[in-house]
Amino acid sequence: MATVVSEKLSRLFINMRQVPQLLAPLSPSTVSSSEVPKVFWKPYIHTGYRPVQQTWRYYFSTLFQQHNEAINVWTHLVAALILLLRFQQLSQRVDFGRDLHAQPLLIIIVASITYLTFSTLAHLLQAKSEFWHYSFFFMDYVGVAIYQYGSALGHYYYAIEPSWHEKIKGFYMPAAVLLAWLSCTGSCYAKYQYHQSARLLSQLCQELPSGLAYMLDISPVIHRIFTAPPSQQADPALLYHKCQVLFFLIGAFFFSHPYPEKWFPGKCHFFGQSHQIFHVCLMLCTLAQIEAVVLDYESRRQIYSTLQGDLAHNFSALCLFTVTCAVLTAAYMARKVKNKLNFKEE
Repeated sequence: MATVVSEKLSRLFINMRQVPQLLAPLSPSTVSSSEVPKVFWKPYIHTGYRPVQQTWRYYFSTLFQQHNEAINVWTHLVAALILLLRFQQLSQRVDFGRDLHAQPLLIIIVASITYLTFSTLAHLLQAKSEFWHYSFFFMDYVGVAIYQYGSALGHYYYAIEPSWHEKIKGFYMPAAVLLAWLSCTGSCYAKYQYHQSARLLSQLCQELPSGLAYMLDISPVIHRIFTAPPSQQADPALLYHKCQVLFFLIGAFFFSHPYPEKWFPGKCHFFGQSHQIFHVCLMLCTLAQIEAVVLDYESRRQIYSTLQGDLAHNFSALCLFTVTCAVLTAAYMARKVKNKLNFKEE
């Protein structure tokens, strides 16, 4: 009996000695830009990078650590969780399965959660290696393309005025699909081909199709804002639409310009980066947009049911087509990256 107790106490002592090892950091703390491949470098950010070639467990654990991607991870993670809760609330009063006119609402909510989740994973896990850096951001661009289509559909289906619908109904949705795919393709190509070099060409490939997509996607909202009579200016849905436009424009500025880190080089390694501000603005834009679309779905049924008829299934099919094209493009670019890296190693 004494022997058994002694053995158990010995094993307990050994296990207790392992506790500090389990609680110890899984990897060295953040490193400088000189210690990671150039593909990870950000303008004016010289430290705060996570070391490459660590375990997947380590990169997941950095969700709770300080590094230069932490804010980018948490902003979109929080927004995704908020939308999941909002979707759960809506599902209690909206019959997404039987209500044909609820399908576009479902698409834009799922598209928003998808792009926020993909962005969270990209910023959390991209430091694993050069290949995974490219691959996760290609996945991020797929999420953006899906979200662009969902936004276009939500605005076209619920927010549009009959007069604007009459002018654009012949080309709006096909153009939305094309521009969403071009946005994904341009972003993937810019990431693969240019990265930090040839910044003007990189911006042209990435921002031009995205800018054109936004101009098309938001046009029903802009038309409604400027043509609404004074009696409708206080409409809560319209106020949310105005907020989403404002947040997007502010975010677009910080996406395209490296401020304030350019003004304070060496001071924004963890907080205050332009991309972090962009993430916050995009998060607020998306949340305001979803609320606006929900209010439009609830209050404008007579308008959109007359305009759209039974086309919801067609728009769902277009969504599937958009997803397929974006995924295939990202997979193709990931293959090119793998071949490029293998060639470099040889």
